[in-house]
Amino acid sequence: MDSPKVPLDRIRNIGIVAHIDAGKTTTTERIIYYSGRSHKLGEVHEGTAIMDWMPQEQERGITITAAATTCYWNGPESRESGNPDFKHRINIIDTPGHVDFTAEVERSLRVLDGCIVVFCGVGGVEAQSETVWRQADRYRVPRICFINKLDRPGADMFRVVDDISKKLLAKAVPIQIPFGKEDGLIGVIDIVEQCAYRFDEDSLGSRIERIEIPQECREMADHQRELLLETLAEELDWFADVFLAENGISTADIKRAIREATIATAIFPVMCGSAFKNKGIQKLLDAVCDYLPSPLDVPPVEGISPKDPDAKIKREASPDEPLAALAFKIQADKHGDLTYIRIYSGTIKAGQRVYNVERDKPELVSRLFLMHANGRDIVETASAGEIVAVLGFKWTVTGDTLCEKHKPIILEQIRFPDTVISMAIEPKTQAEREKLALALGRLAKEDPTFKVLINPETGQTIVSGMGELHLEIIHDRLVREYNLQANVGNPRVAYRETARGEATVETKFIRQTGGRGQYAHVILKLEPFKGTEPVTFEASLKGDDIPRQFIKVIEQSIKETATGGVSIGFPLIDVKVTLLGGSAHPVDSNDIAFSSCASLALKEAVEEAGSVILEPIMRLEVVTPEEYLGDVLGNLNARRALIQGIEHKGYLQTIKVEVPLLEMFGYATVLRSQTQGRGSFTMEPLAYRPAAPGIIDGML
Repeated sequence: MDSPKVPLDRIRNIGIVAHIDAGKTTTTERIIYYSGRSHKLGEVHEGTAIMDWMPQEQERGITITAAATTCYWNGPESRESGNPDFKHRINIIDTPGHVDFTAEVERSLRVLDGCIVVFCGVGGVEAQSETVWRQADRYRVPRICFINKLDRPGADMFRVVDDISKKLLAKAVPIQIPFGKEDGLIGVIDIVEQCAYRFDEDSLGSRIERIEIPQECREMADHQRELLLETLAEELDWFADVFLAENGISTADIKRAIREATIATAIFPVMCGSAFKNKGIQKLLDAVCDYLPSPLDVPPVEGISPKDPDAKIKREASPDEPLAALAFKIQADKHGDLTYIRIYSGTIKAGQRVYNVERDKPELVSRLFLMHANGRDIVETASAGEIVAVLGFKWTVTGDTLCEKHKPIILEQIRFPDTVISMAIEPKTQAEREKLALALGRLAKEDPTFKVLINPETGQTIVSGMGELHLEIIHDRLVREYNLQANVGNPRVAYRETARGEATVETKFIRQTGGRGQYAHVILKLEPFKGTEPVTFEASLKGDDIPRQFIKVIEQSIKETATGGVSIGFPLIDVKVTLLGGSAHPVDSNDIAFSSCASLALKEAVEEAGSVILEPIMRLEVVTPEEYLGDVLGNLNARRALIQGIEHKGYLQTIKVEVPLLEMFGYATVLRSQTQGRGSFTMEPLAYRPAAPGIIDGML
């Protein structure tokens, strides 16, 4: 079946984003219920939320993967005109709040036109609130702020508004205020329409009563209205003229001004309510229709030509333009991978072939779906402005552009944060090794922040992710979805070894086995040396004591022996080996003899010179709010960190550190705990330095 066709100006592509436990999924469940998309209220705490469909989400009461749905809303214009067909189509993506799954927010914001940022009325601006706000800033996504949980003790809408203004440096402008306080919350007072709305509890908030603003709330409502009008006059010249005129300001003018300023991200309208107590959601849906942009209100999508990266190409949001769509999410499915796409221009049909410009591959659109969490409705066509899922793609991965082959375009890629934590994983039996590799490959295709690699030095399979919870969920999925019982643990640190001093050795390799024997003789000098390569080799021979063809063999043997480990198995680095002399036998000398002799000579030289075990040192930057600075510094000192400096950036402190990699396992969780989730860090390799004596003793 085809979805009801709605004009582009009445389509809204929005996301619900926030800190963990601010009420995103509960808000989404209410939107689904009041719009008629579902006939039963799902509850997160009961594990019945429609949008939290994964078993891990239902058990833990958190959102792990972004879930999409589509609903229809008879907005204010529809109700005022009496025309039930004048409805808006709202494509919604409910995103996770946990920092470990921030990639789900990143890719969702990349394809959305607007979003609702949910704040807890008690907690205010929390750690992940700041993260998602910065992500939305990066993509210039217009936002409505919804202050939730105002029925709770200690909830204070105006404190949260102040928090948004100060911590997020955003112009937060209330367009509603609460009607009632804490457990006495009755509804909301609409500043724009100058009325109050009472939500009937017996009907689960479905019946709404519009009443006059109570006298005890009138002063606050008038004050907030005056602030709203002044802010709009500051941002919009035409509204300033209306504001200063004596004819009065109509509700239509105010709504138009709020819409313009919101789409320009000049202001962020603030609404309020309690999703769990079923108050304020219908008015939030009205605001989505009134103030957030349609695909026509955002600039045309811009890409580049695959033949000329400097050539910019724009595509208007029109079904008549050439196709331009972005794959932003892959979801594994037993019938084949589902690829979520945002169509920016053109039309796509089931059975059609499209072109993946980055893979240079044609892709078959076997089926098209409108998604409802893990449920789906089959559609035959989809056009500009829509978000749909496709079954049948083989080559496409997250971030790929789909277009017409004769009119190619490459859209901007999605940027994902680097992984911060790793662990080793192994199958419990050799028979499951191939099955594990296949499962990890599929999970990595789904999740761009989940990385799999084989450590060439240790042979371990290392998986990396955004945090310990992220990797815990991956392990759980291996057990449940792929029936794999894998062993997991910390990866080994890749230590190195170097020479403590200089040594010159003379080594002979002589083997007589009857008939032709083996003979080689070399004199080597070993010394510490920082060159462009781990081992620098130089031949400093006098005369032709060693034939030229064996010199290359000696060099190769020395470098291979150094890579494989000399004393306790760690690669040798930062040394120079000089071939000073030696001799060869006209009959018994050969490649094998000189290779063996050079290897023995290097080991003898390292033993004589003495060796030092080196450990990898990382360059670390930790960002933390100032109030947690002391705790963070204390923990870093306990991790053998060398503090290089501290920079002040607003209310945040950036600590620059050099720290051994060994000490950093589990740090993401510790930092999150110390800073209530508001701290973050980046880490990159810096150098190898002598390991602490205690570490060396543990290796011997």
